[in-house]
Amino acid sequence: MAAKAGPNSTGIPDTTTSRRRFLDACHCRPVDRPPVWLMRQAGRALPEYRKLKEKHPFLKLVCTPELAAEVTLQPVQRFGFDAAILFSDILVVAEGLGQGYKFRDGGGIQMDFVLNTTTDIKGLDVSAMPERLDYIPGALKLIKSNLGEKTALIGFAGSPWTLANFMLEGGSAKDFVRAKALFYSNRKMFELLMEKLAMAVTRLLQMQIAAGVDAVQIFDSLGGLLSEGAFAEASGRWIGQIIAELNGAVPVIVFAKDVHGNWDTLVNTGANVLGLDCNVRLADLRARLPENVGVQGNLDPFLLLTEPEVVAGETKRILAEMRGKNGHIFNLGHGVPPEARLESIAALVETVQNFK
Repeated sequence: MAAKAGPNSTGIPDTTTSRRRFLDACHCRPVDRPPVWLMRQAGRALPEYRKLKEKHPFLKLVCTPELAAEVTLQPVQRFGFDAAILFSDILVVAEGLGQGYKFRDGGGIQMDFVLNTTTDIKGLDVSAMPERLDYIPGALKLIKSNLGEKTALIGFAGSPWTLANFMLEGGSAKDFVRAKALFYSNRKMFELLMEKLAMAVTRLLQMQIAAGVDAVQIFDSLGGLLSEGAFAEASGRWIGQIIAELNGAVPVIVFAKDVHGNWDTLVNTGANVLGLDCNVRLADLRARLPENVGVQGNLDPFLLLTEPEVVAGETKRILAEMRGKNGHIFNLGHGVPPEARLESIAALVETVQNFK
């Protein structure tokens, strides 16, 4: 039950909606406690999701608005997160451009074709995205009508660099090498692809914003493939271009994995919040960043496989280190593992919710 309304000793309201708490944290305003949501909270570990997955393949869940809405809402209904994130996939951008994908029988992604030539890249059609991806705003409107003003809703897309790796390799790969090779050997062709992808990601995020999301996250999950010297030109530049095009319509979170040393580049993208993997000490980086840039993270996802007491203890440690620092959204350092224990997820959420 919510506490009775009234200010605490800091003058910060004790009660607020989850949505307001999340948005205030995105803008580095004071909050009663850090908001909490988890990457990959929709699906994977939840029995209600697995039950749906027995009836419907993954891509049907993504492409059917009613099913995507149901999966998106499941973790909020079970755990009471402050934000829901659309159940979807980063590769819908490729699909929207005309390069479809499927899942291989042995696991991993298989694109319908490989981008090999300039002609292939020129054939990617940004203008077709609203029609090809009309199921996304359809799902978001259903989710928004359910959440109302109480819980925040997050949209997302993959970064141009991360998408380019899958699209050039033709799917999942043990070693992603073709995007990096193109960056170093044929910069003109590389930039042609990245311009196309930046426009496509911008268009997708604009579609999501028009459908009512409160914030968007850009996943640069493969940013760590780049050297510190290459990251700004191969990835950061394009993320910055996307954020500039969004023109402050909603807060933007950028999650870039394993890009330590590129914090200035990430700040220069214009992101409101930086999502941090679990190999960074959150409080130390918070102290280095501008006061108007928030941080999101960063509990080690592995801990969700351990006892709830262990999860609660590590969650308290991070919260204590971040106490009094504005602009903190509690999350994992990456996504929820499929084997995560439900009682450990609950312990994480309850620890954050009860933090004073």
